[in-house]
Amino acid sequence: MENLSYYEILEVTQTADKATIKKAYRTMAKKYHPDKNAGDAEAEHKFKLCNEAYQCLSDDQQRSIYDRYGKEGLSGMGGGARRSSGGFDDLGSMFEEMFSGFGGGNTRSRQNPADMEKYSLDMNVEMYLSFHEAIFGCEKEIEFSYKNSCKDCKGTGAKDGKLATCKQCKGQGQVYIKQGFMTFSQTCPACHGAGSAPAESCSTCRGSGYEELREKVTIKVPKGIDSDNRLRVSGKGNIGKRGTRGDLYVTFTVKPDKHFQRNGNDVYISIPVFFTQAVAGDTFKIPSLTGEIDLKLDVGTKDKQQFTFRGEGIDDVHGHGKGNLIAQVNITYPKKLNDKQKELLSKLQESFGIEESKPHESLLDSAIDKMKNWFK
Repeated sequence: MENLSYYEILEVTQTADKATIKKAYRTMAKKYHPDKNAGDAEAEHKFKLCNEAYQCLSDDQQRSIYDRYGKEGLSGMGGGARRSSGGFDDLGSMFEEMFSGFGGGNTRSRQNPADMEKYSLDMNVEMYLSFHEAIFGCEKEIEFSYKNSCKDCKGTGAKDGKLATCKQCKGQGQVYIKQGFMTFSQTCPACHGAGSAPAESCSTCRGSGYEELREKVTIKVPKGIDSDNRLRVSGKGNIGKRGTRGDLYVTFTVKPDKHFQRNGNDVYISIPVFFTQAVAGDTFKIPSLTGEIDLKLDVGTKDKQQFTFRGEGIDDVHGHGKGNLIAQVNITYPKKLNDKQKELLSKLQESFGIEESKPHESLLDSAIDKMKNWFK
């Protein structure tokens, strides 16, 4: 269950609104609550995951960051979804409401402070790719910094690993706010819910609980990758107190191309065409992603008309076929004409006959005659 996304944990879609998420959370929390599953370690674990998922998805800011970068994106918020979103949708009050008749009341358990990680094990880095690299795939070396738990303080940030009771929450991990006859709780901002804090900072890591190290890794970028796509590199994230290492997520940004414009797996190219080519329905070669292909214009091709070449687009990054190449015609006209060109164009126009070469005359003549009758 820990490998599922927060939406999957609560069994909702990514487009679910707050009311749907809250309802789903109540159902899941009631199902796995420790008061109903005494001694069931798996249920307790699922209960904690539901709690973590809800605290993230019920907060607009955290949810937005999570949707884009995943759990590792929340690390910059002091522990991600483990922090409360302010306490005004208090989980404790929700539990009391759900279990008030169950004999349990507010009996949430808190993790041992010595076991709590000070940072997310998963992490994210950004990588820029050229259009060509993204379309055809490549191998790229990336150098990044990751956190490794300080061995001298066992990752606590405290000298010799010695922690003292947090003075602000008095070891509760929660602080309480009264509003009228109601009391709301939120995670203690001083200890972030641990209930304890270092009595004296570790001199090795200066109280951070970790050291930062550099590493290089070569990744294989698949064909068809696009901006905001992510690639997981297993076991290359931050290292926790017990030596467990998270995953590295690489978020891609693809630089635009001078000629091709991407839309999903389809790729567009603008083709300048002289007006005589459009009129005659000319055939000529245009560039594609894999070489040159023939573009055969229709006789009388219109400006902005599009021609589709199926299967000549971009490989789907998940292996689900290929997109199309769409060539859009942009008709160009001469900016000036010499006498000889004017003469030739006049002869060409006459060769089509008056009815076809001057379609405006019959229409305008009838309109002018009608207008004259208005003033009689």
